[in-house]
Amino acid sequence: MDRKSIAILVACSALLFLWPVLVNKISPPPPAPPPSTNVVSSATNQLAGDTNQPATIGPIPGGTGSNSSATFVVHTNIPEQLLTITNDKAIYTFTSRGGGLQKVELTRYPEKVSTRREKIRQTNELATLNTPIAPPVMAVLGGEALQEDGVFKLTQSNNVVRAEKTLSNGLALVKDFQLGTNYLVNTTVRLENRSKQPISLPPQEWFIGTATPMGPLDNELAVGALWFNGSGTEPVNVGYFDTNTTTFFGLFHRTPKTEYRAGSNNVAWAAVQNQFFTLVAMPKTPAPGVVARGLALPPPSREELRENPKANLKPKAVETALTYPAMTLAPGQSFEQQFNLFAGPKEYRTLANIGDKFNNELDLIMGFGWFAPVSKGLLAAMNWLHHKLLLPYGWAIVAITVFIKLLFWPLTQYSTKSMKRMQALQPQIKALQEKYKDEPQKLTQKQMEFWKKNKVNPLSGCLPMLLQIPVFFGFYRMLQSAIELRGAPFLWIGDLSKPDTIFFIPGLDFPVNPMPLIMGATMLWQTSMTPPSPGMDPSQQKIMRYMPLMMLFFLYNFSSGLALYWTVQNLLTVLQTKLTKTQDASAAAKTPTPVAPQKKHK
Repeated sequence: MDRKSIAILVACSALLFLWPVLVNKISPPPPAPPPSTNVVSSATNQLAGDTNQPATIGPIPGGTGSNSSATFVVHTNIPEQLLTITNDKAIYTFTSRGGGLQKVELTRYPEKVSTRREKIRQTNELATLNTPIAPPVMAVLGGEALQEDGVFKLTQSNNVVRAEKTLSNGLALVKDFQLGTNYLVNTTVRLENRSKQPISLPPQEWFIGTATPMGPLDNELAVGALWFNGSGTEPVNVGYFDTNTTTFFGLFHRTPKTEYRAGSNNVAWAAVQNQFFTLVAMPKTPAPGVVARGLALPPPSREELRENPKANLKPKAVETALTYPAMTLAPGQSFEQQFNLFAGPKEYRTLANIGDKFNNELDLIMGFGWFAPVSKGLLAAMNWLHHKLLLPYGWAIVAITVFIKLLFWPLTQYSTKSMKRMQALQPQIKALQEKYKDEPQKLTQKQMEFWKKNKVNPLSGCLPMLLQIPVFFGFYRMLQSAIELRGAPFLWIGDLSKPDTIFFIPGLDFPVNPMPLIMGATMLWQTSMTPPSPGMDPSQQKIMRYMPLMMLFFLYNFSSGLALYWTVQNLLTVLQTKLTKTQDASAAAKTPTPVAPQKKHK
């Protein structure tokens, strides 16, 4: 490959690397809408105000075929009653407006975590679920026929909170919330006809909660809803409701979605979630359906933008609810549903234990996917090293990487030696290629016979990499959702679950992330030492040598924990290559050089 080709390759890689920055400069995104036009913020402002007008909060229009307007209605002229109970893990705040769980504050987790170690500090702000605050969890939505003024009476007895309201038509709504263990809240919702006449109820939405990012740099793609149909999960991420009309570098158009509806009496549980926290409703009897909608959130403050220039300017949220059809209650008849609510961190062991208890596979919320066995094994090993051997999580990742490398060491050693034998046999291969250049099938047959005769496997060079692909993706999946790594420091890194940004380049607002840069350098070092594949064209060999630049581009803004794993893996591969070369040189030095026989003179 000549200098011109190398320059073109580097320029293309740089263009891909800086493409997001260039797009924002050439075609900047539209400014975020002011808070006054935002549904969520305007709703909160209405709650905070002291007016005599009823406030319609968080418009939730009924879906296709629904004759109800499932809207959360509150009269703000009636004072709000708040009731708070706590345990060793969370603070639960209940509200009379809607008669439900307003928010859950997790006492063991801060709201925000810095990616820079020198900025890590204690904060009084806790990770909070179901924000913004309207509507509350287990609010029964279905218009004024189910809510009227929307104000309930709250009472408490030990760890049980009751929200009760009787409408003018004799319909009583009674909700009981009892704190359990492992972030669980046992909940019962009952609709009771206390009149002497039948009561027709419209279609209802029993609100589960709202998922929002925890901070301006949180992974927005992880914000969304998820539900389990008894055999598998169906995700609804925030991108489903994206109002942008273009995708894939602006080349294709799409129609934005306003609502997601699914389920056929098979909703075993439904959840709202972000990257590390979730709020789940698990009905004792599968719910008829589930609905999810996207919401716009207020833009980041100026202070947040100064600290994080790459903060999302248009953050979004997703809310979801269980749907129940219209029904008629006879005098004295009631309709009751029991739930287990989970509001806490996406901690695999806790979710797995709850899933085993209720037989509902709740641990699928982790999103490990096809590589679940690998991800679970890696997570268990990392936690064992951290809790039993007291290794920090960063060093636990290093230790796991070393163990994996040792496990694959014999296979890699065999692969390297096989490739060297193939290189030594290249002259014979080229002779076969020249002899049968017009007979491709026969050439393939002769090559396979040749490899078999010389006991060489042409695929041995790819085998170690193929076997490590599940490990790589298992690590990726595990690091994406493991709450243990949130805020875990390592060297200069403040949070192994996020990119290790140390500063932004002025003018470009481009983040400088040292760990993926070190990863790219070690990959180049590794490829420069790896023997080229036999039969590969020299120009292709040089292209493959610079392929690490593409990996750097793809992994640059991923979690620093993943880049740490890949960096240590590269360094160990370099070490193994050097040891192999040293062993080969030592073996060659010990092999006696054959001496040619001398002719006898007569």
